[in-house]
Order: sequence, then structure tokens, then C-alpha cells
Amino acid sequence: MTFLKTREPAEIDTSAETEVEGEIREFVRRDVVGVRRQPESDSELVANNINQLLQRVTGTSVQEIDKLITELQTLRDTLQSEAARVQREIVEYATLSQAALQSTKIIAESLTHWKKVPDAPSLRD
Repeated sequence: MTFLKTREPAEIDTSAETEVEGEIREFVRRDVVGVRRQPESDSELVANNINQLLQRVTGTSVQEIDKLITELQTLRDTLQSEAARVQREIVEYATLSQAALQSTKIIAESLTHWKKVPDAPSLRD
């Protein structure tokens, strides 16, 4: 009896992916080599170098600007949530102050009623 060694599905997928990736790399390599041409003059070479430098510099600057925009948006969201929290706290404080003021008025009125009540006669008289 002979046993055939079969590949696992994961092995087949991995080897197929590797093969396709290799073909894509080769295609891109051939395509890029075909597009590049030698500059005709020194000024064209300098212009190409400056262009590449500008692309790198602007790319970095754009990335930094995007990063700052993200940070500012995060800060804006934080400020908005903190503003909402402070507003809720102020409303709670105002409600508590009103309740304390009403309680104080009730207590003061009760005390004035106690003062108006005449002293009761003592039982020893």
C-alpha cells in the first residue's frame, strides 16, 4: 500500500500566494525599468533631483499636518465633552443651591413659629 502525501490547504494557499506575489513583483520591476530613462542633460538631472526632493519634503510635511489635524480633532472632542460635563455640573450645583435655599427658608419660618407660641404653663403652678 502506498501513501500519497497530500498538502494541507494552508500550504497550497501560501505557495500560491507566494507565486502570485513573485509574478507581481517581476511585472512591476519590468514596468518600472521600462519607464525610467536617462536624463538628456545636466539641467534635466538637476530638475529631476529637485522634484524628488520636493516630493519627499512635501510628503513629510503633509504627514505632519495630517498628524496635527488628528491631534487637534482629538483635543476638540475632549474639550466638547469637558464643556458638556462642566455644564451638567453647573446645572446640578444650581439645583442643589435652590434646594438648600428652600430648605433654609422652611427652617427659618419654622423657627419664627416656635418663637410666637406662648410658653406653656408649668405643671407645678
